[in-house]
Amino acid sequence: MSRNSARNVFIAILSLFTIGATLSIGAARAEDVSEDQILRALTPEKKPLTRSLSMGAPAQTDPVATEAEGKFVQSLRNRPTRSLSTGEREQIATIVKDKPRIDLEINFDYNSDRISARSLPSVQALGRALANPELKGSTFIVAGHTDATGSDTYNQDLSERRADSIKRYLVEKSGIPAADLVTVGYGKTKLKDPANPLAEVNRRVQVVNTENKATASK
Repeated sequence: MSRNSARNVFIAILSLFTIGATLSIGAARAEDVSEDQILRALTPEKKPLTRSLSMGAPAQTDPVATEAEGKFVQSLRNRPTRSLSTGEREQIATIVKDKPRIDLEINFDYNSDRISARSLPSVQALGRALANPELKGSTFIVAGHTDATGSDTYNQDLSERRADSIKRYLVEKSGIPAADLVTVGYGKTKLKDPANPLAEVNRRVQVVNTENKATASK
């Protein structure tokens, strides 16, 4: 083999190794999420006391609306996922818009609510985060989402079963009180990437901290 040929083979092998290493790192970043990342995402920001420019008084939230929201969240605790009406699911979606949340790309076995082995570390990290003193006692929304493959009815059922599966794991394996986890399924109605309805990012579980500790388990 000539010197140039040997050099070309070496370069080709090195390039394949580099590409393989890059793909491995990318996959790890896509799959793995740490307890600390989840904790930071779900911890409410400490909002500074601000003053109204017009009145000079501290800006305040509507206490009536806050109380109504708290009562609604309380009414969801211990509710079966399938018992939620379309209106209640939409009300939950409205409430969580301004709450600390994180989207987890948790994979399940095909056409199943069984958590895949490669996603277990992320679910375990979620369990540790929710048990952290910073978050413990809050009421969390666990929302299941699918991509656009299949019918509305099929995806709604699948998203509910998968949200229930995450809750069941967190209760049984991480010791999170069942009443602190409110599960809801949205099927394919709230795609994360509407421009690519079949994209993997749409198949996710969203966890939201409602910041409601008044009704938390003791």
